[in-house]
Amino acid sequence: MKRFILTMAFAATVGTIGAQTSIDEVLRMVEANNKELQANRQLVTAQKLETKVENNLPNPSVTYSHLYGNKEGMGFTGEFIASQDFDFPSLYVQRNKWAKVKGESLDKQSDELRQQILLQAKEVCLDLILLNQQKALLETRRQNAEQLSALYKQRLESGDANILETNKIELELLNVRNEARMNETARVAKLQELAALNGGAEISFTATEYAPMEAPHSFIDLKQEAMTADRRLLALQSEKNAATRQISVNRAKGLPSFSVGYRMNPSSGGERYNGFLVGISIPIFANRNNVKQAKAQSLYSDLQLENAETIVEKELLQLYNQSVALKASIDEYNEVLKSQNNLALLNKAIQAGQISMIEYFVDVTTLYQSMQNYMQLQNEYHKVMAQLYKFKL
Repeated sequence: MKRFILTMAFAATVGTIGAQTSIDEVLRMVEANNKELQANRQLVTAQKLETKVENNLPNPSVTYSHLYGNKEGMGFTGEFIASQDFDFPSLYVQRNKWAKVKGESLDKQSDELRQQILLQAKEVCLDLILLNQQKALLETRRQNAEQLSALYKQRLESGDANILETNKIELELLNVRNEARMNETARVAKLQELAALNGGAEISFTATEYAPMEAPHSFIDLKQEAMTADRRLLALQSEKNAATRQISVNRAKGLPSFSVGYRMNPSSGGERYNGFLVGISIPIFANRNNVKQAKAQSLYSDLQLENAETIVEKELLQLYNQSVALKASIDEYNEVLKSQNNLALLNKAIQAGQISMIEYFVDVTTLYQSMQNYMQLQNEYHKVMAQLYKFKL
């Protein structure tokens, strides 16, 4: 009688086959090829240029008027004016400082978007690792069911088995084939999602093992590290700095603006007057409430940052507690699964006729379910850890 033994060592079902693309390599490709990131880089460049455009001098003005007299002999007279308007010099200084701070804010917002997309790509890779593990386990289950099917067909012919036991095996084989098809469908969908994040270019990702990850020593250490490097908080802090600088810009707008130029008045008698043109504009009405508006915007940015800090801290605590619970469950499953070899014992028992096929499937189903639970817990744990340490992306 041909012996079939399913190796209990869990690593055998999730071992790496050949050279594989790592998650870090996938993230580098996504960062280079993602269309949204490419578009955002161009948008940031355009927005930075826009902040500099606002500090340009207005266009120079040139006008000429030609006037004729309404009586004979009066001849004509004309007027030529070339002038240039400009704001008070300190306003250009303040606008230039604001443009630099605003540029930093735009960069931080771009970093936040980059982090979101890379985190999304990383979570897709983690889901693919789970699906690849399940694929390997289902393949083992299929092989085991096929060997059982062949064995019990022989036993049925020799009268050592009944049709109910044979039918039970056929149902197991049918179920595992269906689960394998569903698993492959989900795996292909995840690969397509990863390709979309990679600008449409397909990525072959067949990894079945998670990269080692050290758990945080304490929540206080994690909080201190995460809060100072969180992309969302850094973006809001930069926006707050820009809003504060805008107050100085709006105050400077309350200073007068000037106009200088050249004026010439020719006439038909050959007489001509030349001179300089100097003007001043006092912003009595145009700058009304500008400083108040900038202060309100700055206060809004302050409150938004404070609110985000509270939310980020609560999210960190929630994820940290979740990671601790998941790690405890994983360790328990790992301890039990590594210390037992139930499948080998079950195979020996059923071949020796010590247990019925029904008893065998009750026990083996529990074992398969435990392995599935272990895989799912690992996936959830690594996704939680990815979110905890997303500030490192």
